[in-house]
Amino acid sequence: MLNRYKQAHEKIAMGLLSFMPKERNVKQLKKTMQRYNERPDWQLFLWKEGEGYVGAIGIQIEDDESFTIQHISVIPSFRGEGIGQKMVARTERLMGKRRAKPTEETKVFMMKCRV
Repeated sequence: MLNRYKQAHEKIAMGLLSFMPKERNVKQLKKTMQRYNERPDWQLFLWKEGEGYVGAIGIQIEDDESFTIQHISVIPSFRGEGIGQKMVARTERLMGKRRAKPTEETKVFMMKCRV
């Protein structure tokens, strides 16, 4: 189930985002979390499976027509179960008519979702 990020879950979110190659540096990760905490156009969602959070998807709303998927990550032991694809699909539904765009970092995964 996709849940909107709350600051009370910051450590969980940081752990999930740290699987992204550019977020392994703690200083960079803190800057990223600051964006999600302070900027309304940056939104982070956590995927809950059973009792715990196993994935995260972060977006930046560009305008009324599009949003960019900045981050997408799933705990390694849950990969291959379609959780990432479900997160993308639910986020697209949540964004309504806005079209999802990838970053260079999320492009390969997004292409897999479209197959």
